[in-house]
Amino acid sequence: MCGRFTDLYTWDQIYAYYNLIGETPTNWGPSFNVCPTDPVGAIALRDGKPRFERIRWGLIPYWWSKPLKELRLATFNARAETVATKPFFRDAFKRRRCLIPVSGYYEWQYRDGPKKPPQPWYFTAADGSS
Repeated sequence: MCGRFTDLYTWDQIYAYYNLIGETPTNWGPSFNVCPTDPVGAIALRDGKPRFERIRWGLIPYWWSKPLKELRLATFNARAETVATKPFFRDAFKRRRCLIPVSGYYEWQYRDGPKKPPQPWYFTAADGSS
């Protein structure tokens, strides 16, 4: 997963695509630069039914007892090869998953030279469907 993404979907698109039921949330606009710890829309199973809700992007392990300000790890990004075995992600991966609809994401290309900023590249569906 990346460190930044875009959320350009409307509520109607999300509800139709994921066959969600219930009240459509309001006051949610597009975002072209969603960062870790930002509030995001997510789909999670609640009582066996998919529900769309607002969450904080990132993982706060159930066993974390210190204040959130002290959580200085990249808790939004796990490697596919180790997500099921690393203690930080293991339990959440097995029992507490959700889906975050994104319309595109950014990756950075680091260039030569200490003063050159990284080049961002935006990835989205080839057909432009978001």
